[in-house]
Amino acid sequence: MSEALQVRTSAPAGAAAPGRPANDAALRHAAQEFEAVFLAQVLAKLNQGLGGDEQTPFHDMFNDELAKLISRSGGVGVADAVMKEMLKSQEVA
Repeated sequence: MSEALQVRTSAPAGAAAPGRPANDAALRHAAQEFEAVFLAQVLAKLNQGLGGDEQTPFHDMFNDELAKLISRSGGVGVADAVMKEMLKSQEVA
């Protein structure tokens, strides 16, 4: 996949502007959550395309947890791209 994203902030720790995450861990978590939501939607569509008419009540929950697991273990690169864009928007603002 892609290299580990080098993370940097322009403000010292504890001095985040209002409305911004206090640290890079919060940005990384938000990016991974976004990627997990994206992957859950992809998995749901994939199951429909494979003839997944017989879904159990827990099928969506399984897809959500699987998507979170994929995202936390490296993902597909969406989280890195989102993280890069969030850092760019912080530099501009």
